[in-house]
Amino acid sequence: MNLHEGTEGTTDPTAVAPSLEGASSPVPYRCRAAAGNFARRSSLSPEAPRVAGVSISLREGTEEDWMLDVYDLLSFDNPDGGVWKQGFDISYQDNEWDNEPLQVFVVPHSHNDPGWLKTFDDYYRDQTQHILNNMVVKLHEDSRRKMIWSEISYFSKWWDNIDEQKRDAVRRLIESGQLEVATGGWVMPDEASTHYSALIDQLVEGHQWLERNLGVKPKTGWAVDPFGHTPTQAYLLRQAGLSNMLIQRVHYTVKKHFASQKTLEFFWRQNWDQDSSSDILCHMMPFYSYDVPHTCGPDPKICCQYDFKRLPGGRISCPWRIPPQAITDNNVQERAQTLLDQYRKKSKLFRTNVLLVPLGDDFRYTEAVEWDQQFDNYQKLFDYMNSHPELHVQAQFGTISDYFEALRKSTGMDPVGINVGQLALPVLSGDFFTYADRDDHYWSGYFTSRPFYKRLDRVLESHLRAAEVLYSLTLANIQKYGQPNDYPSVDNYKLLTEARRNLGLFQHHDAITGTGKDWVVVDYGTRLFHSILNVKRVIVSSAHWLVLKDKQTYFHDPSNPFLQMDDVQPSQDALPRKIIFEVHEKPRLLVVYNPTEQARMSMVTVYVTTPKVRVLNALGHVVRAQVSAVWNDASHAAADVFQLSFVAQAAPLGLSVYQLMEGMEPRTEAAKYMFLQDGRQISVSELEHFRQFYQQDAAPVHIENPHLKLSISTATGLLEKMRLKEDDSEDLVKVEFVLYGTTSNKDKSGAYLFLPDKEATYLFSAELSSHYNKVQPRKTMAKLPLQANFYPMTSMVYLQDSSGRLSLLTAQSLGAASLKSGQLEVIMDRRLNQDDNRGLGQGVLDNKITANSFRLLLEKRSSADEAQNEETAPYSYPSILSHMSYMYLNHPLISMAVNQRSDNPSLTPYSPLSASFPCDMHLVNLRAIQSKVCLTALILHRKGFDCGFSNRNTGLLCTTTRGKIHLEKLLTDLKVKSITPVSLSLMHTHNSDADPQEISLKPMEIRTYRLQLS
Repeated sequence: MNLHEGTEGTTDPTAVAPSLEGASSPVPYRCRAAAGNFARRSSLSPEAPRVAGVSISLREGTEEDWMLDVYDLLSFDNPDGGVWKQGFDISYQDNEWDNEPLQVFVVPHSHNDPGWLKTFDDYYRDQTQHILNNMVVKLHEDSRRKMIWSEISYFSKWWDNIDEQKRDAVRRLIESGQLEVATGGWVMPDEASTHYSALIDQLVEGHQWLERNLGVKPKTGWAVDPFGHTPTQAYLLRQAGLSNMLIQRVHYTVKKHFASQKTLEFFWRQNWDQDSSSDILCHMMPFYSYDVPHTCGPDPKICCQYDFKRLPGGRISCPWRIPPQAITDNNVQERAQTLLDQYRKKSKLFRTNVLLVPLGDDFRYTEAVEWDQQFDNYQKLFDYMNSHPELHVQAQFGTISDYFEALRKSTGMDPVGINVGQLALPVLSGDFFTYADRDDHYWSGYFTSRPFYKRLDRVLESHLRAAEVLYSLTLANIQKYGQPNDYPSVDNYKLLTEARRNLGLFQHHDAITGTGKDWVVVDYGTRLFHSILNVKRVIVSSAHWLVLKDKQTYFHDPSNPFLQMDDVQPSQDALPRKIIFEVHEKPRLLVVYNPTEQARMSMVTVYVTTPKVRVLNALGHVVRAQVSAVWNDASHAAADVFQLSFVAQAAPLGLSVYQLMEGMEPRTEAAKYMFLQDGRQISVSELEHFRQFYQQDAAPVHIENPHLKLSISTATGLLEKMRLKEDDSEDLVKVEFVLYGTTSNKDKSGAYLFLPDKEATYLFSAELSSHYNKVQPRKTMAKLPLQANFYPMTSMVYLQDSSGRLSLLTAQSLGAASLKSGQLEVIMDRRLNQDDNRGLGQGVLDNKITANSFRLLLEKRSSADEAQNEETAPYSYPSILSHMSYMYLNHPLISMAVNQRSDNPSLTPYSPLSASFPCDMHLVNLRAIQSKVCLTALILHRKGFDCGFSNRNTGLLCTTTRGKIHLEKLLTDLKVKSITPVSLSLMHTHNSDADPQEISLKPMEIRTYRLQLS
């Protein structure tokens, strides 16, 4: 997504005067972990390390000298910088390169959005296939030409459509170094709204495709368009084995500061990292955009003249009204010297004599003529520069890794690792949110835009993970029993692959962000919707095999599946509806799947046809249950449908079996209903099965359990008070729903930007004095406009003081802020009548009824000393209870009933694990790598946690084991045939002397193992 393609006669957005956002003061922090080991801990993206500010520590001095807290330092004034509007004037001496010439790498690229103004398929048909077809021809014409590509979603579609001869030509281009695949993910993902497990998934999908089809292992990340950057993505690239990365969309004031300090190239380190193991070499582009006018140097008016697609007579021109000129013998000297002047000025912002100059834009190089215009004219300029030694420059086309190799060589650095040579680059920890590209134009609107689909994304993510795990376990079981069976392993693998790719596609920075055209959003939504249906098919066919006592009787009938999910989504833009299960005297079997690696007791709710129901577990014991009314509207209950709820006990990754049958049962209680009359007569229909009583006064309503008592206002139906029974402490809570308008200025809020008219009142507010924490403390900064203090809430946000913490856990990504002490604000939806001039060309008016899902967690600190450390730490962690609650919220139990038409066969519960995982170990995925044998990617994450909160009376039964798991001991009937530590996306195999069976993870670490079960 870029905005200046074809902006004929308009002024460059950077020619408009450009303001920013929040930070903390980082200090090393020690937490005593439950296991007694000391470690700095924090949590990855679901509980993502998102710093408002950026702290830099130079490698000189100690590793933990946090030298600078950028956001506190900057004034966010916005002076006119001259030709580089958001920067400053750059000057140099002619003789600076006499001893060491300037080495210039011009990197041709074409940014292909997998959906934005057109759908993925339409872009492919109209543009992308032609770009890739021309690439093969045009790179072969001259071995000095180079190109990089990053989106595997497009590349794989094209690959499927070309013949073997063309594929061989592509392989030769890659072998010769003319074509490089950068990053190699399925898409170039958004980094604000995406959950880390989906980021991993799309990276694995891209890298696995490359390994299978091209044998390519990407070395360098390329992210020119995501609207802000997270260290989580840097960590994932490093764990996947990449050595370098590039980022572009960073707040203009931060760019200017980094440019002035020559710190645009740095080692990006995780804020919880105690050594340098997470470091990755990162290049931040200095100017406004990744298009040609903003990449050759500081003056876009001059750089635009070197975008030869804009030669007179073409469809696009330069907004500064000075067109490019084709290079001839007559003008080459002046043209080369003018361009070299820009190169030299740009190089003054960096510490070495190696210079990167990207050459491309959105969907560039579509036509053969454009390849010739760019490559032929640049080659003439390079030939002139390189044949004049007095210019002290060596210029050529290069790939992004060519640039980083030269950079590392010039600094005496390790070619791939992080051992720094004589010229130290700084170390940086932190993130780059919230992004502003000019003025007070903060991109905090997209943190919430199209929330219906941000929620649907998580529904697919959760169901896909559940299906992956069950599928892998089923394949291993089938191998173990060696049964002839008609389990659809190949078909299911195809459904999983399609779901991985549809989920991957939606991580794109114009998809999950809610920043596409209406019909493009529908296309994404339809893909997510179909994949949810398909992974449910994988879940029911796998669960069927696993719970069946006599495997010989397994029979797969896709049109009439043995098990039926308890809900169905009618269309891509509708909420799911509960399926109604008929219950009679003959037992109806219900299978409940626990997709988490923890044994748990959680509520199961299904719709049944009778209020008289008995629930029995697999041993035939009666289970306590409650029957409630199903409401058609506020005063009409359904006469023939009832809600049955009971607490299911579920083994880790296991399948439990329950029986439902019709009959009177004292342990099944009917719900009681209280109606607030408020002086009016209320008539309620169809409630003969339930006790009813009426309340006249406006006294608050109380709801309680053994831990907690809540007071709810009868006037608003909203929470007012929370009492913790553990210490009888009470907290007042005020919940409000409010509205922001947009400013009366010319520039208004849109899909990307949040430009409010004034302050609004709050959504959630709790009486706790504190600052805003998102695992990384955020500082709300008064010197910044309101919209700058909103951040992406990918999984949780908390307010805390020395005595306690209030966490809001979320099952979808939304924008959040804490604009006043003790208050928390979440933006639930946005409706925008106008475009915000970032290229989308429409408002956001396609709002849907959205079932956003949250949990509110109030915790007391067990020690005040740790609270002091927490105040000043550069990051903080959720508690174990918070991690667990988050996992239960995002991975609910999945209920399936045996189809009415099936004979009741003998079912048996299935428990693949003999015990829960350690409570800080999360099974990110158990992802089948093929459909023939059970070869899987086992991806684990050891979560950092704050041990300063009490786990008393929380029902948590898991323990921590200092990050160690002995896998074979955890498995009940399966055996580990082989286990090999590999890089995150399985590209590299790690040699290890350690016992492969003993898995050991450091705090916060995410690791992948290639696992074969049998």
